[in-house]
Amino acid sequence: MITTLHLTLAEYDHMVKVGAFELIPRKIELIRGELAEMNPAGPIHDDLVTYLTNWSVRNVDPEETLITSQTGLDLPSMESRPEPDLMWIRASRYRDRHPQAEDVQLTIEVAYSSLAYDLETKRRLYAEAGIREYWIVDSLASCIHVHREPRGDDFQNRFVRTIEHTLSPLFRANAVLNLRDLFGG
Repeated sequence: MITTLHLTLAEYDHMVKVGAFELIPRKIELIRGELAEMNPAGPIHDDLVTYLTNWSVRNVDPEETLITSQTGLDLPSMESRPEPDLMWIRASRYRDRHPQAEDVQLTIEVAYSSLAYDLETKRRLYAEAGIREYWIVDSLASCIHVHREPRGDDFQNRFVRTIEHTLSPLFRANAVLNLRDLFGG
């Protein structure tokens, strides 16, 4: 008989605290109680995350929004702690806890080899958690998959923007992202 080890967030936190993951130098996320290994980031991924981070910082009010990159997001009811590539979160200090779904204004994942995982597993996870808006930056197709209006385990409003478009988050409609510039077209 094969059994999958299911971890709670508390068990995962304890493992992090005692250095259990320092033995294996891999990027790991806790998704629905299971450890998920993420692929290492390549230069295209890093370039897009850097571009989006700089664009985000220029387009938010620091009194109401912090920009984080690969910061843990606690989703306790789902025993999950994903680390999105980029988040806009409510301005606060997070020294005693990780941000939670209600703190998130925008979540962005940059996909190179993880597109199917981001489109399915992470989309449903973020919708179920009530994340208001989720973007998947598809680096291979030079487009952004936009997900809004979470209900149940999916988003009610889903569409794709390409390099011919601009895009603004619901939270800050005046923050205009030029996709042609983002993808270097």
